[in-house]
Amino acid sequence: MIWTTWRQFRVPALVGVVALALFAAYVVHLGLDVRDAYDSYRAQCAGLPDCPRLGQLAVDYENTSLYLAALLGPVPGLLGMFWGAPLVARELEAGTQRLVWNQSVTRRRWLAVKLAVVGLTAMAVTGVAAGLVTWAMSPVDRVADNRFSTVLFGARNLAPVAYAALAVVLGVLIGLLVRRTVPAMALTALVFVVLQFLVPNLVRPHLLPAQHVALPMTASAINQARGLGSITGAPVVRGLAVPDAWVTEVSELRTRTGESLDAKVFDRCFTDPPRSGAAEGPFGDTATCLADQDLHVDVAYQPVGRYWSFQWLESALYLLLAALLAAVAFRRIQRRPS
Repeated sequence: MIWTTWRQFRVPALVGVVALALFAAYVVHLGLDVRDAYDSYRAQCAGLPDCPRLGQLAVDYENTSLYLAALLGPVPGLLGMFWGAPLVARELEAGTQRLVWNQSVTRRRWLAVKLAVVGLTAMAVTGVAAGLVTWAMSPVDRVADNRFSTVLFGARNLAPVAYAALAVVLGVLIGLLVRRTVPAMALTALVFVVLQFLVPNLVRPHLLPAQHVALPMTASAINQARGLGSITGAPVVRGLAVPDAWVTEVSELRTRTGESLDAKVFDRCFTDPPRSGAAEGPFGDTATCLADQDLHVDVAYQPVGRYWSFQWLESALYLLLAALLAAVAFRRIQRRPS
């Protein structure tokens, strides 16, 4: 049974291996370049414990890091789409299940072998690709300290392997339910994309209880934010950074007594602030005006030391979901008439 499954799967597996080899050649070359640049910047610091020149490394390879993550991110979904969805749907669409499911091998054993061969191969391919990207960009990640970034988190270490496992099982189950290969492939891609949007934004920030800190909103702190206000006009500050932390939530601007900043005061500072003539930064006199109100914000954050905890927890979540979907598929295939 394993040999038969492998013979049926060998062409997609060969395509995957060739693509992985080409990707590996590029990433290894890139990783060596990154390390040469890292050593060059370190040498310019003359052995100083803190090397300000290393910040340039993150700038030099910022776009490359994002491109690699964006390239690796869809891989689990594509494997689920092209490897998982046709696994059963192709048999049902062609009607060959009538022969396959009437042999001495039981349906569940047939499905188990299929899932094991295809699923483990998908996890191996994704794991090698993620390992190479993690190795290549590790000097940049250390300098930039942004491993919790939504894009980068899903393209490093353990998480992509769990994504691949879920994507394949999801594709198999959808193919079993839809019974048509092309619709099953399209639906697999759609469901996986929706899942990959929901988990980082709604689930990941709450995998562990957040820590909180009250930050005074000085003019300097406001000028370091990415934005002021919201689409509703609420007095909020967006994109605040906490050293060595992943900021998950920021409250509205509040006064010393804990009350929300009056919207009229916020609008006045934002649209017509007093002109000091000496304000610096992206928000200029607006930042100075708001700082004069003696404001603070409550910031919820996850310490960067929890990175591996989040990797393990999210991977376990995806693997658990994959196991549940596999159980549904085993139950469904046993009850479906041949």
